[in-house]
Amino acid sequence: MPVQKRAAAAEVGAPPADTRHRLKSIFGGSIGNLVEWYDWYVYAAFSLYFAKSFFPNGDATAQLLNTAAVFAVGFLMRPIGGWLMGLYADRYGRKAALTASVVLMCFGSLIIAMTPAYATIGILAPILLVVARLLQGLSVGGEYGTSATYLSEMATKERRGFYSSFQYVTLIMGQLLALAVLLLLQKAFLTPAELESWGWRIPFFIGALCAVCALYLRRNIEETEAFTVKKARQPKENLLKALLRHPREILTVIGLTLGGTVAFYTYTTYMQKFLVNTVGLTKDQSTLISAAALFIFMLLQPVVGALSDRIGRRPLLIAFGVLGSLATVPLLTTLSQTKDAWTAFFLIMAALVIVSGYTSINAVVKAELFPTNIRALGVGLPYALTVSIFGGTAEYFALLFKDMGHESGFYWYVTGCIAFSLAVYALMPDTRKTSRIDAGH
Repeated sequence: MPVQKRAAAAEVGAPPADTRHRLKSIFGGSIGNLVEWYDWYVYAAFSLYFAKSFFPNGDATAQLLNTAAVFAVGFLMRPIGGWLMGLYADRYGRKAALTASVVLMCFGSLIIAMTPAYATIGILAPILLVVARLLQGLSVGGEYGTSATYLSEMATKERRGFYSSFQYVTLIMGQLLALAVLLLLQKAFLTPAELESWGWRIPFFIGALCAVCALYLRRNIEETEAFTVKKARQPKENLLKALLRHPREILTVIGLTLGGTVAFYTYTTYMQKFLVNTVGLTKDQSTLISAAALFIFMLLQPVVGALSDRIGRRPLLIAFGVLGSLATVPLLTTLSQTKDAWTAFFLIMAALVIVSGYTSINAVVKAELFPTNIRALGVGLPYALTVSIFGGTAEYFALLFKDMGHESGFYWYVTGCIAFSLAVYALMPDTRKTSRIDAGH
Protein backbone atom coordinates (compact mmCIF):
# COMPACT_ATOMS: atom_id res chain seq x y z
CA MET A 1 0.00 0.00 0.00
CA PRO A 2 1.43 3.46 -0.90
CA VAL A 3 2.96 5.39 2.00
CA GLN A 4 0.96 8.52 1.10
CA LYS A 5 -2.35 6.71 1.56
CA ARG A 6 -1.27 5.31 4.92
CA ALA A 7 -0.27 8.78 6.05
CA ALA A 8 -3.55 10.29 4.88
CA ALA A 9 -5.52 7.66 6.73
CA ALA A 10 -3.56 8.30 9.90
CA GLU A 11 -4.06 12.07 9.62
CA VAL A 12 -7.86 11.86 9.71
CA GLY A 13 -7.85 9.25 12.46
CA ALA A 14 -9.14 6.47 10.18
CA PRO A 15 -7.90 2.89 10.47
CA PRO A 16 -5.30 1.90 7.89
CA ALA A 17 -6.78 0.89 4.55
CA ASP A 18 -5.42 -2.66 4.84
CA THR A 19 -7.33 -3.10 8.13
CA ARG A 20 -10.54 -1.78 6.56
CA HIS A 21 -10.09 -4.06 3.56
CA ARG A 22 -9.42 -7.03 5.85
CA LEU A 23 -12.56 -6.44 7.88
CA LYS A 24 -14.64 -5.81 4.75
CA SER A 25 -13.39 -9.01 3.15
CA ILE A 26 -13.95 -11.07 6.31
CA PHE A 27 -17.49 -9.70 6.45
CA GLY A 28 -18.13 -10.45 2.77
CA GLY A 29 -16.73 -13.96 3.05
CA SER A 30 -18.70 -14.63 6.23
CA ILE A 31 -22.02 -13.38 4.83
CA GLY A 32 -21.58 -15.59 1.80
CA ASN A 33 -20.90 -18.50 4.14
CA LEU A 34 -24.12 -17.67 6.01
CA VAL A 35 -26.19 -17.88 2.84
CA GLU A 36 -24.57 -21.14 1.79
CA TRP A 37 -25.37 -22.79 5.11
CA TYR A 38 -28.89 -21.35 5.23
CA ASP A 39 -29.58 -23.08 1.92
CA TRP A 40 -28.02 -26.29 3.20
CA TYR A 41 -29.94 -26.37 6.49
CA VAL A 42 -33.33 -25.36 5.10
CA TYR A 43 -33.57 -28.92 3.84
CA ALA A 44 -33.16 -30.33 7.36
CA ALA A 45 -35.42 -27.73 8.99
CA PHE A 46 -38.33 -28.32 6.58
CA SER A 47 -37.95 -32.06 5.95
CA LEU A 48 -40.67 -32.73 8.55
CA TYR A 49 -43.08 -30.94 6.19
CA PHE A 50 -41.99 -31.94 2.67
CA ALA A 51 -41.23 -35.63 3.38
CA LYS A 52 -44.75 -36.62 2.27
CA SER A 53 -44.46 -34.65 -0.97
CA PHE A 54 -41.49 -36.67 -2.20
CA PHE A 55 -42.00 -39.95 -0.31
CA PRO A 56 -45.78 -40.43 0.20
CA ASN A 57 -45.68 -44.08 1.25
CA GLY A 58 -44.87 -45.36 4.77
CA ASP A 59 -45.13 -44.08 8.34
CA ALA A 60 -43.52 -40.90 9.68
CA THR A 61 -40.23 -42.58 10.65
CA ALA A 62 -39.94 -44.25 7.23
CA GLN A 63 -40.52 -40.93 5.45
CA LEU A 64 -37.91 -39.24 7.63
CA LEU A 65 -35.50 -42.07 6.88
CA ASN A 66 -35.94 -41.40 3.16
CA THR A 67 -35.32 -37.66 3.51
CA ALA A 68 -32.37 -38.36 5.82
CA ALA A 69 -30.95 -40.71 3.19
CA VAL A 70 -31.16 -37.93 0.59
CA PHE A 71 -29.53 -35.59 3.12
CA ALA A 72 -26.70 -38.14 3.42
CA VAL A 73 -26.45 -38.44 -0.39
CA GLY A 74 -25.76 -34.72 -0.54
CA PHE A 75 -22.81 -35.36 1.75
CA LEU A 76 -21.37 -37.84 -0.75
CA MET A 77 -20.68 -34.92 -3.10
CA ARG A 78 -18.83 -32.96 -0.45
CA PRO A 79 -15.47 -34.72 -0.98
CA ILE A 80 -15.75 -34.02 -4.71
CA GLY A 81 -16.57 -30.40 -3.90
CA GLY A 82 -13.66 -30.24 -1.45
CA TRP A 83 -11.36 -31.67 -4.12
CA LEU A 84 -12.51 -29.56 -7.10
CA MET A 85 -13.00 -26.29 -5.23
CA GLY A 86 -9.81 -26.84 -3.24
CA LEU A 87 -7.84 -27.26 -6.45
CA TYR A 88 -9.57 -24.23 -7.93
CA ALA A 89 -8.93 -22.08 -4.84
CA ASP A 90 -5.25 -23.06 -4.65
CA ARG A 91 -4.74 -22.53 -8.38
CA TYR A 92 -6.90 -19.48 -9.16
CA GLY A 93 -7.62 -17.90 -5.80
CA ARG A 94 -9.85 -18.12 -2.75
CA LYS A 95 -12.17 -15.40 -4.05
CA ALA A 96 -12.86 -17.21 -7.34
CA ALA A 97 -13.70 -20.48 -5.58
CA LEU A 98 -15.98 -18.80 -3.03
CA THR A 99 -17.89 -17.14 -5.86
CA ALA A 100 -18.32 -20.41 -7.77
CA SER A 101 -19.60 -22.31 -4.71
CA VAL A 102 -22.43 -19.85 -4.04
CA VAL A 103 -23.62 -20.13 -7.67
CA LEU A 104 -23.96 -23.90 -7.33
CA MET A 105 -25.93 -23.50 -4.11
CA CYS A 106 -28.33 -21.11 -5.82
CA PHE A 107 -29.14 -23.65 -8.55
CA GLY A 108 -29.69 -26.43 -6.00
CA SER A 109 -32.19 -24.35 -4.03
CA LEU A 110 -34.11 -23.37 -7.16
CA ILE A 111 -34.48 -27.00 -8.25
CA ILE A 112 -35.96 -28.03 -4.88
CA ALA A 113 -38.27 -25.01 -4.80
CA MET A 114 -39.66 -25.70 -8.27
CA THR A 115 -39.88 -29.52 -8.32
CA PRO A 116 -43.49 -30.81 -8.42
CA ALA A 117 -44.59 -33.37 -5.83
CA TYR A 118 -44.55 -37.15 -6.27
CA ALA A 119 -48.30 -37.13 -6.92
CA THR A 120 -47.70 -34.97 -10.02
CA ILE A 121 -44.53 -36.36 -11.65
CA GLY A 122 -44.01 -39.66 -9.82
CA ILE A 123 -40.49 -41.03 -9.33
CA LEU A 124 -38.99 -37.99 -11.06
CA ALA A 125 -39.72 -35.92 -7.93
CA PRO A 126 -37.30 -37.72 -5.58
CA ILE A 127 -34.79 -37.99 -8.45
CA LEU A 128 -34.76 -34.20 -8.86
CA LEU A 129 -34.49 -33.83 -5.10
CA VAL A 130 -31.37 -36.00 -5.17
CA VAL A 131 -29.90 -33.98 -8.07
CA ALA A 132 -30.46 -30.74 -6.18
CA ARG A 133 -28.82 -32.12 -3.04
CA LEU A 134 -25.87 -33.33 -5.11
CA LEU A 135 -25.34 -29.77 -6.41
CA GLN A 136 -25.66 -28.36 -2.91
CA GLY A 137 -23.27 -31.00 -1.57
CA LEU A 138 -20.73 -30.02 -4.23
CA SER A 139 -21.12 -26.39 -3.20
CA VAL A 140 -20.83 -26.94 0.56
CA GLY A 141 -17.93 -29.34 0.07
CA GLY A 142 -15.98 -26.58 -1.61
CA GLU A 143 -17.23 -23.85 0.72
CA TYR A 144 -15.79 -25.18 3.95
CA GLY A 145 -12.15 -25.57 2.96
CA THR A 146 -12.05 -22.38 0.94
CA SER A 147 -13.77 -20.18 3.52
CA ALA A 148 -11.69 -21.66 6.36
CA THR A 149 -8.57 -20.86 4.37
CA TYR A 150 -9.79 -17.41 3.39
CA LEU A 151 -10.76 -16.31 6.91
CA SER A 152 -7.56 -17.72 8.43
CA GLU A 153 -5.35 -16.00 5.85
CA MET A 154 -7.17 -12.68 6.12
CA ALA A 155 -6.91 -12.58 9.93
CA THR A 156 -3.94 -11.27 11.87
CA LYS A 157 -1.78 -13.73 13.82
CA GLU A 158 -2.92 -12.42 17.20
CA ARG A 159 -6.66 -12.76 16.46
CA ARG A 160 -6.78 -15.65 14.02
CA GLY A 161 -8.79 -17.90 16.33
CA PHE A 162 -11.31 -15.12 16.92
CA TYR A 163 -11.80 -14.16 13.26
CA SER A 164 -11.85 -17.70 11.92
CA SER A 165 -14.53 -18.62 14.47
CA PHE A 166 -16.93 -16.53 12.42
CA GLN A 167 -17.07 -19.39 9.95
CA TYR A 168 -19.15 -21.29 12.50
CA VAL A 169 -20.93 -18.13 13.64
CA THR A 170 -22.29 -17.73 10.11
CA LEU A 171 -22.76 -21.48 9.70
CA ILE A 172 -24.94 -21.57 12.81
CA MET A 173 -26.61 -18.29 11.83
CA GLY A 174 -27.58 -19.91 8.54
CA GLN A 175 -29.21 -22.73 10.48
CA LEU A 176 -30.91 -20.20 12.75
CA LEU A 177 -32.27 -18.28 9.79
CA ALA A 178 -33.68 -21.51 8.41
CA LEU A 179 -35.39 -22.13 11.75
CA ALA A 180 -36.54 -18.47 11.94
CA VAL A 181 -38.23 -18.78 8.56
CA LEU A 182 -39.87 -21.99 9.75
CA LEU A 183 -41.10 -20.32 12.95
CA LEU A 184 -42.40 -17.32 11.04
CA LEU A 185 -44.34 -19.49 8.63
CA GLN A 186 -45.62 -21.70 11.47
CA LYS A 187 -46.76 -18.88 13.74
CA ALA A 188 -47.78 -16.03 11.47
CA PHE A 189 -48.69 -17.10 7.97
CA LEU A 190 -49.45 -20.75 7.26
CA THR A 191 -51.33 -23.67 8.78
CA PRO A 192 -49.57 -27.05 9.17
CA ALA A 193 -51.58 -28.33 6.21
CA GLU A 194 -50.44 -25.41 4.02
CA LEU A 195 -46.83 -25.92 5.07
CA GLU A 196 -46.99 -29.59 4.09
CA SER A 197 -48.80 -28.82 0.84
CA TRP A 198 -46.80 -25.92 -0.65
CA GLY A 199 -45.43 -23.61 2.08
CA TRP A 200 -42.20 -25.59 2.44
CA ARG A 201 -41.13 -24.26 -0.99
CA ILE A 202 -40.91 -20.65 0.25
CA PRO A 203 -37.59 -20.96 2.15
CA PHE A 204 -35.91 -22.51 -0.89
CA PHE A 205 -36.94 -19.55 -3.06
CA ILE A 206 -35.62 -17.23 -0.32
CA GLY A 207 -32.32 -19.15 -0.33
CA ALA A 208 -31.90 -18.80 -4.08
CA LEU A 209 -32.51 -15.04 -3.87
CA CYS A 210 -30.05 -14.65 -0.99
CA ALA A 211 -27.45 -16.60 -2.95
CA VAL A 212 -27.63 -13.96 -5.69
CA CYS A 213 -26.94 -11.28 -3.04
CA ALA A 214 -24.02 -13.31 -1.68
CA LEU A 215 -22.63 -13.60 -5.20
CA TYR A 216 -22.51 -9.80 -5.44
CA LEU A 217 -20.74 -9.51 -2.07
CA ARG A 218 -18.14 -12.12 -2.94
CA ARG A 219 -17.32 -10.53 -6.26
CA ASN A 220 -16.16 -7.46 -4.29
CA ILE A 221 -13.98 -9.07 -1.60
CA GLU A 222 -10.17 -8.88 -1.58
CA GLU A 223 -7.92 -11.80 -2.45
CA THR A 224 -5.68 -12.90 0.44
CA GLU A 225 -2.10 -11.67 0.49
CA ALA A 226 -0.83 -15.16 1.30
CA PHE A 227 -2.25 -16.53 -1.96
CA THR A 228 -1.18 -13.53 -4.05
CA VAL A 229 2.43 -13.69 -2.84
CA LYS A 230 2.62 -17.48 -3.19
CA LYS A 231 1.15 -17.40 -6.69
CA ALA A 232 3.82 -14.94 -7.82
CA ARG A 233 6.63 -17.12 -6.46
CA GLN A 234 5.34 -20.67 -6.87
CA PRO A 235 5.69 -22.54 -10.18
CA LYS A 236 2.68 -24.60 -11.24
CA GLU A 237 2.65 -28.17 -9.95
CA ASN A 238 0.30 -31.10 -9.48
CA LEU A 239 -1.51 -30.03 -6.32
CA LEU A 240 -2.87 -33.48 -5.48
CA LYS A 241 0.66 -34.90 -5.52
CA ALA A 242 1.80 -31.97 -3.40
CA LEU A 243 -0.96 -32.74 -0.89
CA LEU A 244 0.06 -36.39 -0.67
CA ARG A 245 3.47 -35.26 0.57
CA HIS A 246 1.69 -34.30 3.82
CA PRO A 247 0.14 -37.59 5.04
CA ARG A 248 0.45 -36.71 8.74
CA GLU A 249 -1.50 -33.48 8.24
CA ILE A 250 -4.18 -35.27 6.20
CA LEU A 251 -4.66 -37.91 8.89
CA THR A 252 -4.74 -35.22 11.57
CA VAL A 253 -7.60 -33.43 9.78
CA ILE A 254 -9.53 -36.70 9.49
CA GLY A 255 -8.96 -37.64 13.11
CA LEU A 256 -9.74 -34.28 14.68
CA THR A 257 -12.88 -33.90 12.52
CA LEU A 258 -14.45 -37.32 13.09
CA GLY A 259 -15.77 -36.89 16.61
CA GLY A 260 -16.56 -33.21 16.20
CA THR A 261 -18.69 -33.61 13.11
CA VAL A 262 -20.73 -36.48 14.57
CA ALA A 263 -21.35 -34.49 17.75
CA PHE A 264 -22.20 -31.32 15.83
CA TYR A 265 -24.77 -32.93 13.54
CA THR A 266 -26.25 -34.92 16.42
CA TYR A 267 -26.91 -31.85 18.58
CA THR A 268 -27.92 -29.47 15.78
CA THR A 269 -29.42 -31.00 12.64
CA TYR A 270 -30.81 -34.16 14.25
CA MET A 271 -32.05 -32.61 17.50
CA GLN A 272 -35.20 -31.12 15.97
CA LYS A 273 -36.35 -34.58 14.87
CA PHE A 274 -35.17 -36.22 18.10
CA LEU A 275 -37.31 -33.88 20.18
CA VAL A 276 -40.39 -34.72 18.10
CA ASN A 277 -39.80 -38.39 17.34
CA THR A 278 -38.29 -39.55 20.66
CA VAL A 279 -38.96 -36.98 23.39
CA GLY A 280 -42.54 -36.43 22.19
CA LEU A 281 -42.57 -32.64 21.99
CA THR A 282 -44.57 -30.83 19.31
CA LYS A 283 -42.96 -29.59 16.11
CA ASP A 284 -43.40 -26.01 17.30
CA GLN A 285 -41.74 -26.74 20.65
CA SER A 286 -38.81 -28.54 19.03
CA THR A 287 -38.25 -25.64 16.64
CA LEU A 288 -38.25 -23.08 19.47
CA ILE A 289 -35.86 -25.13 21.62
CA SER A 290 -33.49 -25.72 18.70
CA ALA A 291 -33.51 -22.04 17.74
CA ALA A 292 -32.83 -20.82 21.31
CA ALA A 293 -30.02 -23.30 21.88
CA LEU A 294 -28.41 -22.54 18.52
CA PHE A 295 -28.53 -18.79 19.17
CA ILE A 296 -26.52 -19.13 22.39
CA PHE A 297 -24.24 -21.67 20.68
CA MET A 298 -23.55 -19.11 17.94
CA LEU A 299 -22.59 -16.43 20.49
CA LEU A 300 -20.14 -18.83 22.12
CA GLN A 301 -18.05 -19.32 18.98
CA PRO A 302 -16.06 -16.03 18.95
CA VAL A 303 -15.65 -16.21 22.75
CA VAL A 304 -14.03 -19.65 22.56
CA GLY A 305 -12.15 -18.65 19.40
CA ALA A 306 -10.65 -15.65 21.21
CA LEU A 307 -9.78 -17.91 24.14
CA SER A 308 -7.77 -20.12 21.77
CA ASP A 309 -5.69 -17.06 20.81
CA ARG A 310 -4.66 -16.83 24.48
CA ILE A 311 -4.28 -20.40 25.69
CA GLY A 312 -3.85 -22.32 22.41
CA ARG A 313 -6.04 -24.58 20.27
CA ARG A 314 -5.12 -27.97 21.74
CA PRO A 315 -6.45 -27.45 25.31
CA LEU A 316 -9.89 -26.60 23.93
CA LEU A 317 -9.95 -29.63 21.64
CA ILE A 318 -8.93 -31.89 24.54
CA ALA A 319 -11.67 -30.36 26.73
CA PHE A 320 -14.24 -31.20 24.06
CA GLY A 321 -12.87 -34.73 23.70
CA VAL A 322 -12.87 -35.51 27.45
CA LEU A 323 -16.26 -33.95 28.26
CA GLY A 324 -17.87 -35.32 25.11
CA SER A 325 -16.67 -38.86 25.85
CA LEU A 326 -17.94 -38.73 29.43
CA ALA A 327 -21.21 -36.82 29.02
CA THR A 328 -22.78 -37.95 25.72
CA VAL A 329 -24.57 -41.08 26.95
CA PRO A 330 -25.91 -39.48 30.18
CA LEU A 331 -27.06 -36.35 28.31
CA LEU A 332 -28.88 -38.18 25.49
CA THR A 333 -30.36 -40.80 27.84
CA THR A 334 -31.75 -38.13 30.15
CA LEU A 335 -33.00 -36.10 27.20
CA SER A 336 -34.84 -39.09 25.74
CA GLN A 337 -36.67 -39.64 29.01
CA THR A 338 -37.75 -36.06 29.76
CA LYS A 339 -41.07 -34.57 28.77
CA ASP A 340 -40.30 -31.03 29.89
CA ALA A 341 -39.32 -28.45 27.25
CA TRP A 342 -37.09 -26.43 29.61
CA THR A 343 -35.19 -29.53 30.71
CA ALA A 344 -34.68 -30.47 27.08
CA PHE A 345 -33.34 -27.00 26.31
CA PHE A 346 -30.78 -27.04 29.15
CA LEU A 347 -29.58 -30.54 28.26
CA ILE A 348 -29.06 -29.59 24.61
CA MET A 349 -27.37 -26.36 25.68
CA ALA A 350 -24.95 -28.27 27.91
CA ALA A 351 -24.04 -30.50 24.98
CA LEU A 352 -23.47 -27.52 22.66
CA VAL A 353 -21.20 -25.79 25.19
CA ILE A 354 -19.04 -28.91 25.10
CA VAL A 355 -19.10 -29.07 21.28
CA SER A 356 -17.94 -25.41 21.11
CA GLY A 357 -14.45 -26.60 22.04
CA TYR A 358 -14.34 -28.15 18.56
CA THR A 359 -16.54 -25.98 16.36
CA SER A 360 -15.05 -22.59 17.24
CA ILE A 361 -11.49 -23.47 16.26
CA ASN A 362 -11.49 -26.50 13.99
CA ALA A 363 -11.27 -24.38 10.83
CA VAL A 364 -8.19 -22.41 11.91
CA VAL A 365 -6.48 -25.56 13.25
CA LYS A 366 -6.77 -27.22 9.84
CA ALA A 367 -5.67 -24.11 7.94
CA GLU A 368 -2.59 -23.79 10.16
CA LEU A 369 -1.50 -27.34 9.28
CA PHE A 370 -0.87 -26.79 5.55
CA PRO A 371 1.35 -24.60 3.34
CA THR A 372 -0.30 -21.91 1.21
CA ASN A 373 -0.08 -23.69 -2.14
CA ILE A 374 -2.30 -26.60 -0.98
CA ARG A 375 -4.08 -25.06 2.01
CA ALA A 376 -7.63 -24.96 0.62
CA LEU A 377 -7.29 -28.48 -0.81
CA GLY A 378 -5.63 -29.79 2.36
CA VAL A 379 -8.37 -28.38 4.58
CA GLY A 380 -11.31 -29.14 2.29
CA LEU A 381 -10.75 -32.64 0.90
CA PRO A 382 -9.98 -34.73 4.04
CA TYR A 383 -12.52 -32.73 6.02
CA ALA A 384 -15.23 -33.33 3.41
CA LEU A 385 -14.44 -37.05 3.25
CA THR A 386 -14.77 -37.35 7.02
CA VAL A 387 -17.96 -35.31 7.22
CA SER A 388 -19.51 -37.31 4.37
CA ILE A 389 -18.81 -40.64 6.03
CA PHE A 390 -19.57 -39.69 9.62
CA GLY A 391 -21.37 -36.33 9.83
CA GLY A 392 -23.70 -36.89 6.91
CA THR A 393 -24.78 -40.30 8.17
CA ALA A 394 -25.23 -39.32 11.85
CA GLU A 395 -28.93 -38.54 11.45
CA TYR A 396 -29.52 -41.64 9.34
CA PHE A 397 -27.82 -43.90 11.93
CA ALA A 398 -29.79 -42.26 14.73
CA LEU A 399 -33.10 -42.95 12.97
CA LEU A 400 -31.96 -46.44 11.99
CA PHE A 401 -31.09 -47.34 15.58
CA LYS A 402 -34.51 -46.03 16.62
CA ASP A 403 -36.28 -47.98 13.90
CA MET A 404 -34.50 -51.14 15.09
CA GLY A 405 -35.63 -50.51 18.66
CA HIS A 406 -32.10 -49.87 20.02
CA GLU A 407 -31.90 -46.09 20.10
CA SER A 408 -29.35 -46.03 22.94
CA GLY A 409 -26.86 -47.74 20.64
CA PHE A 410 -26.54 -44.44 18.79
CA TYR A 411 -25.52 -42.67 22.00
CA TRP A 412 -22.58 -45.04 22.36
CA TYR A 413 -21.69 -44.60 18.70
CA VAL A 414 -21.37 -40.82 19.19
CA THR A 415 -19.28 -41.40 22.32
CA GLY A 416 -16.91 -43.74 20.46
CA CYS A 417 -16.38 -41.22 17.68
CA ILE A 418 -15.53 -38.43 20.14
CA ALA A 419 -13.17 -40.71 22.09
CA PHE A 420 -11.32 -41.55 18.86
CA SER A 421 -10.78 -37.84 18.15
CA LEU A 422 -9.64 -37.29 21.73
CA ALA A 423 -6.69 -39.59 21.05
CA VAL A 424 -5.76 -37.40 18.06
CA TYR A 425 -6.04 -34.19 20.10
CA ALA A 426 -3.73 -35.66 22.76
CA LEU A 427 -1.02 -36.47 20.20
CA MET A 428 -1.17 -33.50 17.81
CA PRO A 429 0.83 -30.27 18.28
CA ASP A 430 -0.79 -26.97 19.20
CA THR A 431 -1.13 -25.27 15.82
CA ARG A 432 -1.18 -21.79 17.36
CA LYS A 433 2.54 -22.30 18.03
CA THR A 434 3.38 -24.19 14.82
CA SER A 435 1.16 -22.36 12.30
CA ARG A 436 2.31 -22.66 8.69
CA ILE A 437 0.40 -19.48 7.88
CA ASP A 438 2.87 -17.54 10.03
CA ALA A 439 5.79 -19.44 8.54
CA GLY A 440 4.89 -18.01 5.13
CA HIS A 441 5.13 -21.37 3.37
